[in-house]
Amino acid sequence: MTSILEEHGIKHSRSQELIDFAYTFAKHAHGEQKRKYTGEPYINHPVAVAKIVASVTEDIDMICAALLHDVIEDTPYQYYDINLKFGLRTAQMVLGLTEFSIKEDGNRFIRKELDRRYLSRQEPNVQTIKTADMIHNAEDIMQHDPNFAKVYLNEMRRLLQVMNRGNKELYAKASEIVERGLMEYEIEIKEKH
Repeated sequence: MTSILEEHGIKHSRSQELIDFAYTFAKHAHGEQKRKYTGEPYINHPVAVAKIVASVTEDIDMICAALLHDVIEDTPYQYYDINLKFGLRTAQMVLGLTEFSIKEDGNRFIRKELDRRYLSRQEPNVQTIKTADMIHNAEDIMQHDPNFAKVYLNEMRRLLQVMNRGNKELYAKASEIVERGLMEYEIEIKEKH
């Protein structure tokens, strides 16, 4: 029988039980949701983001927020539920990671601009988690949807311009992914012409 730790692979020296609980909660909340390109269980994405966050900090609330970062946005659970189960600090980080815009705000460009302004005001911990989220999403999109990758990488570039208070190591990695990805796209376009 597989242990919870073996399922998610995130070790914490002081708060393993809380990480296991956050993983179990997020897995239950996301239920049967699948990743768009791969069809794999959606929980794999929050786990990947949490592992990236755990590579730069031991902050238990940040790691839990990374595991829970899409719960408010994509599941029936809300801020109240996360606050009740994980406390105010984690719940506030998850809220800061939840898309601010809604479809009624306008087209994708307008919505992304609203989200950009919202994220620019978030605390460094939230910006660190969002950067980890963008890193994982960019890798996935570049591999599975090269046509959309250019759009996503340009959005990511604009977001990074205002989200520079998080972890510097992850910021540098995200910036490198953006610039490398856009450069490869430009080279590919030139080769076609």
